[in-house]
Amino acid sequence: MDTAYQTQYRQEFIKGFEAGATLLRPCVTTEAVIKGNTAVFLVADSGGATAVTRGVNGLIPARADNLTQNSAVLQEWHDLVRKTGFNVFASQGDQRRIMQVTAMGVINRKIDDSVIQELNSGTVAVGALGAVPNVSMFQNGAVKLQNASVPWDSNITFLSQPSFLAYLEQAPEFANAQYVDIRPFAGETPDWRDAPMAYRWRNTLIVMHPNLPGKGTTSEKSFLFHKSSIGHAANTGEVETALGYNDEQAYSYARCSIYMAAKLLQNAGDVVFTHDGSAYA
Repeated sequence: MDTAYQTQYRQEFIKGFEAGATLLRPCVTTEAVIKGNTAVFLVADSGGATAVTRGVNGLIPARADNLTQNSAVLQEWHDLVRKTGFNVFASQGDQRRIMQVTAMGVINRKIDDSVIQELNSGTVAVGALGAVPNVSMFQNGAVKLQNASVPWDSNITFLSQPSFLAYLEQAPEFANAQYVDIRPFAGETPDWRDAPMAYRWRNTLIVMHPNLPGKGTTSEKSFLFHKSSIGHAANTGEVETALGYNDEQAYSYARCSIYMAAKLLQNAGDVVFTHDGSAYA
């Protein structure tokens, strides 16, 4: 036999396809909790008051401000990966690094899930089962926000299903460079990045997210919201990571933990779109 084939295993691992970064923390109002299990967000306004004139008694009528306290009760969330010393030794790739990367990804997905669940509890609705996304649907949501006195500033985010963005990209009002400003989510335009692209259109940050409710169905959900409409509280330092080795039982472990909660603070600032993305499923 004149052949002696050899198999070579690549030691640098290739990440599987799953979301591993939180896209939503920069888009919401955040609070760092030093100690305790509840974070309270205060929403303050005039309650829709109008200016008054001086009364016949010569005094200016007084009023109270409208103060609403919203409590987010923190819960603990963990992901723990454990592998025996033999498995780490005998397996392909840097198994300790793999454990650390996957554990961090699990927690980051949970952060986004907590925000998405709160956004999905909003009651300002646009669209319907089977409705095809288009520019008019987006504009309907924008008008609802502005009619509710939500400021159309640089704090508006459109959290989009992949299908909604696919439909928008076919519209000249969106695709034309005169209308849309395209920037990476991180800000600059490097040759390589590990964060997805985001659009800024009509002064709205458009973030495509792979894990929104109803993905690939006739009742997908997307969200248009102001940063002040949703809060996210987490323990100081946020994600805790631990990587170690147990000498007695000869195993390695990686753990990521966070204490957190999300809370819808102002329902009027959160528009929930229901639309059909099944054509692109």
